[in-house]
Amino acid sequence: MMYDLLIAGGGAAGLFAAVTAARRGKRVLICDANDRPGHKLSITGKGRCNLTNNCDPDTLMQNIPRNPRFLYSAFSRCSPQDVMAFFEAEGVPLKTERGRRVFPQSDKAQDIVRALVSSAERAGVEIRLGASVRRLVLDGDTCTGVQLADGTVLSADAVLLATGGMSYPRTGSRGGGYRLAEQAGHTIQTPQPSLIPLETAGNDAQEMQGLSLKNVTLTAARGKKVLFTEMGEMLFTHFGVSGPLVLSASARMDADKLADTQLTVDLKPALSPEQLDARILRDFAEVPNRAVSNILRSLLPASMIPVMLRRAGIPPEKKAHDITKAERLALCGAVKKFTLQPTAMRPITEAIITRGGVSVKEINPNTMESKCVHGLYFAGELIDVDAYTGGYNLQIAFATGFAAGSAV
Repeated sequence: MMYDLLIAGGGAAGLFAAVTAARRGKRVLICDANDRPGHKLSITGKGRCNLTNNCDPDTLMQNIPRNPRFLYSAFSRCSPQDVMAFFEAEGVPLKTERGRRVFPQSDKAQDIVRALVSSAERAGVEIRLGASVRRLVLDGDTCTGVQLADGTVLSADAVLLATGGMSYPRTGSRGGGYRLAEQAGHTIQTPQPSLIPLETAGNDAQEMQGLSLKNVTLTAARGKKVLFTEMGEMLFTHFGVSGPLVLSASARMDADKLADTQLTVDLKPALSPEQLDARILRDFAEVPNRAVSNILRSLLPASMIPVMLRRAGIPPEKKAHDITKAERLALCGAVKKFTLQPTAMRPITEAIITRGGVSVKEINPNTMESKCVHGLYFAGELIDVDAYTGGYNLQIAFATGFAAGSAV
């Protein structure tokens, strides 16, 4: 049987492309290696699915650190508001939370998956599960179909690769799409983990394991160059640090240059150094005979106090009235500039997304068609574009899927 469009991958990009093309009268087949479509989508956002970000075009572009210009055309035709309208029209009420993050009102990612699958089925899309694409079928510089792992050859006027990256391999993202793209002559920018927790030197983070910080400012810098700075939340773990701030910072960091990179946390960004010193002086003056470790409970989380005092060189049992000015200023410095040395990114299997992929120089930004092979398209995480946390990466998936589906 001949298809107008054959899609490898039944995730966010693949399903959205399928619906887009099928609604335009195209005969569409999705081949997905999993036992159900939308597997990775169903676990995003801790099962809640932050499907996009309710922002303006400028904000959207500012949250894409690599190759944002490539996405300009796709975003102009499929904006966050367009994505929201699609799902609400499919019967999924949405809500916008802090940071303009958009979720289904039910807080169930499965509702987003169901909406995509049911929309695809109503449009006549055929979904074949447990079907892994082994190679592309090429006729010169034209892609005419695919061969599945079981040897079956399927013919199509166009083939869309939407297989995802290498994060969450148990959901099917095992890097197979890169091999298919290479078969067609494409350059692959080395896949790396992004939006990923970081391991840190020493035992300070481990000592505070489980501590979540809110309203702190995290800065990542390499030498004098600031790579990332933002206020938000972060978490100390048994290996180092995680949480929204750390994940976003990792998108600006290079795994090969971590030795030259430093993380700095301002635990009290609302206070200037002078205001913080005055606050500590006031706290000390109220109970001058009390141990400093007890007084700091009003300023810092309990599990952080031993670490902070150690960094400031202050014995925890020392009385407030015995603290020297130098010790107090050292304490202020530790609060305003709590430094951590990243030593490694966690394994790529723990990454939320994959950085790298098919070079954008070899893809038409208007249609997502390959510049190397006619009839071959790309969408989603397989392309060398990625963004910060906040729904931006799924917006990329939907927009590139829409562009490819429309073009076909």
